[in-house]
Amino acid sequence: MNKVLHIISFNVPYPANYGGVVDVFYKLEALHAAGVKIHLHCFDYGRGHQDELNKYCDSVQYYPRETGHKAISRNLPYIVASRKNEELLKNLLKDEHPILMEGVHCTFPVMDERFKNRKLFVRLHNVEYQYYRDMSKAANSLFRKLYYWNESRLLRKYESELAKKVEFWGTTEKDNDVYRNEFGCSRIDKLPLYLPHWEMSCTEGMGSYCLYHGDLSVDANEKAAIWLLQEVFATLQRPFVIAGKNPSEKLIELAHEQNHTCIVENPSQKEMQDMIAKAHIHLIPSFTNTGMKVKLLNALSNGKHCVANEATLAGTNLEDLCHLANTKREFQQAIIDLFEQPFTSQEKQAREKLFTNLFSNTRNAALQVKWIWGELIS
Repeated sequence: MNKVLHIISFNVPYPANYGGVVDVFYKLEALHAAGVKIHLHCFDYGRGHQDELNKYCDSVQYYPRETGHKAISRNLPYIVASRKNEELLKNLLKDEHPILMEGVHCTFPVMDERFKNRKLFVRLHNVEYQYYRDMSKAANSLFRKLYYWNESRLLRKYESELAKKVEFWGTTEKDNDVYRNEFGCSRIDKLPLYLPHWEMSCTEGMGSYCLYHGDLSVDANEKAAIWLLQEVFATLQRPFVIAGKNPSEKLIELAHEQNHTCIVENPSQKEMQDMIAKAHIHLIPSFTNTGMKVKLLNALSNGKHCVANEATLAGTNLEDLCHLANTKREFQQAIIDLFEQPFTSQEKQAREKLFTNLFSNTRNAALQVKWIWGELIS
């Protein structure tokens, strides 16, 4: 049987340089290797056409994402309404192949009667209404707080309706349980993240500094970085580096107020991975309590000690590989305890063993083929 699949991506999934698109890009690679012919449809709002995608897809279509008032709807969340595109829908209706929608963002076809008899699947990246609720709490400006609050309100209603219509694959059992228990979803399974080809390159011994990394233009990430600067490192004299995309002027100024703290703006992927490898302690507090954090998996694969809070670790099954800290004092004490403590070969081996059990792009692709077409692949 020819296995042909439409995949709708919320963004152009290359370069795979932030959490959401990492899963999408390496999924394309793995499904292609499993013999699936992929027709990729992606919304382009700044990343442009990418020839790399043609290596794994039979076709790649790009669509503009509506922004501003044109994408505002009374009933649809903005992340969905801004990706409502009739050209996309017409292209999908040219055949009867299954459709995989990456994230709640891309699920408008589910609400269109023309697709009621199609095989439809959703990759759940977050419980979005919870994510936007947490973003509302983390936002600095009143406008952004109100926007995130309203989006969370619309998403809760939308996700509740969506949950009864299609099959889902969540990244954590915690998110899946929300859909089962809160929305009455009966067709949801766990599908671990697809990851880059990291080979557990974390090295034994000592690193040089503490590190927080992420997309710093995201309110929740900026809040975490500022919290670390103002609460943890204001009185703790240990070298601390923040690194990531598009930090605000406020964050840049705060990072340079103290002699032992600094910020690296917009490092390349190579530079970021080099910083991750050279850090001694990775600090991963989170103010969003849903989904799987790729920054955590990156730090565990390529870095040394990791200190994270419950919101970061919830539902990940990675608790045994991290040092848990929730309060300012707990983070400070963990840093003091670990800063002079070498990272050991035993810790690396524990990570290798658990990652082998939890994450495999090949195994993920085989699962998806089985779920979609009922076929096992070797």
